[in-house]
This record gives sequence, structure tokens and C-alpha cells, in this order.
Amino acid sequence: MNYLHRLLCSSAKWKEVVQRYALPWTLEQIDLGSEVLEIGPGYGAATEVLQRQAKHLVCLESDGRLADRLRRQFNGRVAVQREDATAMSLPGESFDGVACFTMLHHVGSVSLQDRLFAEVARVLKPGGVFAGTDGLPGRSTKLLHLFDTMVLVDPDTLPQRLTAAGFESVQVDVNPYAFRFRAWKPKSRPSNRA
Repeated sequence: MNYLHRLLCSSAKWKEVVQRYALPWTLEQIDLGSEVLEIGPGYGAATEVLQRQAKHLVCLESDGRLADRLRRQFNGRVAVQREDATAMSLPGESFDGVACFTMLHHVGSVSLQDRLFAEVARVLKPGGVFAGTDGLPGRSTKLLHLFDTMVLVDPDTLPQRLTAAGFESVQVDVNPYAFRFRAWKPKSRPSNRA
């Protein structure tokens, strides 16, 4: 992230936006369960809330400085791993829920985003939910991401992409500022027997 983006994401105002609006809207009427994975927590605005709701929270953060900061901030209450979510070292079927908030656009390409979706499907337990939110195109979005990675996710194509990654019952909702998504890993895999 560029300097301006870091400044915004570490601000009290951004924390309020995430905790008061983005997180409740994204998680409305869903339960992430007791074993939760958060991808790309950044400065930990959502992590602060999630760690109170989950029995066990693991955060994957690819930025080393942010991962170190999160470890200090949560002082052992959250397991923070410096890792790329497109190639997770985590065991399969180990989480009830996976969440990400306003970070998908930082994944460097559509194909890497699709790899991330497939990895999330791999680490979710059958019946587990993947939920998140991300931003929409706009002038302020472009300005905030000058000289920064920005690969916006098209909410219109997201359901097909998540289905291709192995999810079902995909829901995508759009408001004037962002979109949210929810997708479930099938409870059981269809048998290959004829």
C-alpha cells in the first residue's frame, strides 16, 4: 500500500467505518463459527471484533510489518501468520468460516484472486462460509491507489468465479460504496460412482 492508503487504513475513522458498517453488513445473519480465518487483516480493524466472536482466530497477512504489528497488538489472542493467501500452508478443512474485508483488490491479478478463492475452499470445513466485502470503482478509489496494487473485483462476475472455486449458494449484494459476498462450501461432495 502507498503512504496515503496506509494512513487511511490505520486511522480511527477507517476503524469506525469497518467496525460500524462494513463488518456488520458483511456478517449480517451469518455465523462464521468457532474456528475462523481472516485473510489480509491489515491494521486489524475487523480483527478486533472477530477475535471476540471466534473461539480461535487465525490471521494471514502478507505484509511483514503489518503481521508484526498485529502480533504485538493482539498479544497472543490471535494467531498471526505472515503468508500469501493464494498458497496457504494451512491444513485442509480446518476452518468453520473465512472472512476478508476490503482486501481482495490488493491481490495482484484476477488469476491470483481465483487461486485465493480455491485456497479458501480447500481450508474450509464442509458447510463452512466464506464472507467478505470489497470496494467499487470510483475516482476516490483510483486516487487512493495511485502507485499501488488495485485489481477491482467485478461483483457481477464474482458468483461464477466463486462457484468455479467450489462454492455454492453464492450471494453478492451491492450498495453505493461496496459489495459484500457470502458463499458456502458444500456440506458433502457428490459421489463419483455411477
